[in-house]
Amino acid sequence: GLRMRMEGGEEMQGAVGLRCTWDTPPPTGTRAKWVRLNVGGTVFLTTRQTLCREQKSFLCRLCQGEELQSDRDETGAYLIDRDPTYFGPILNFLRHGKLVLDKDMAEEGVLEEAEFYNIGPLIRIIKDRLEEKDYPVTQVPPKHVYRVLQCQEEELTQMVSTMSDGWCFEQLVNIGSSYNYGNEDQTEFLCVVSKELYNSPSGLSSEASHKAKV
Repeated sequence: GLRMRMEGGEEMQGAVGLRCTWDTPPPTGTRAKWVRLNVGGTVFLTTRQTLCREQKSFLCRLCQGEELQSDRDETGAYLIDRDPTYFGPILNFLRHGKLVLDKDMAEEGVLEEAEFYNIGPLIRIIKDRLEEKDYPVTQVPPKHVYRVLQCQEEELTQMVSTMSDGWCFEQLVNIGSSYNYGNEDQTEFLCVVSKELYNSPSGLSSEASHKAKV
């Protein structure tokens, strides 16, 4: 019944006095205005004009039927072995130039299809959207910068107390006494300190201003 054929179209034409364009089935040639696409088992009905909005796309080449010999199903719809879920937004984009997605629909899925059908402007829109989304996420876990300071026992407390902003005390390693003054052994220590560096989306690293914890 979807053949767009109206039974008794002739009589109706006379009675209503309007030209009914559906009284004959659309020509099977390439110039038919309406195009049926069977995408993974779901049929979409659209116009040649819509599909050819994006001249370089696979869909435009398909309905111009030049080099693409595509299989058709029994209703004459072009068969395309792709996921129909993501085809709706693709077709709507060709209709009105906007990307409209249900909240549960993954942009990556639509991007995959946009790339398959070769729809340049849509690919750019989705990539921009994904990049914007990524920024909050790419708040990379802070990097730690470590420093090892060597000092003697008596300098230790002074060094820890004057540790500059943002440096945290990590570890103390006793490396024994290396030299002595008179008969006083000075124990040498290695003091390991660390600081967190945050990478902000702008690419500048903003340093964490944690007070040095001892």
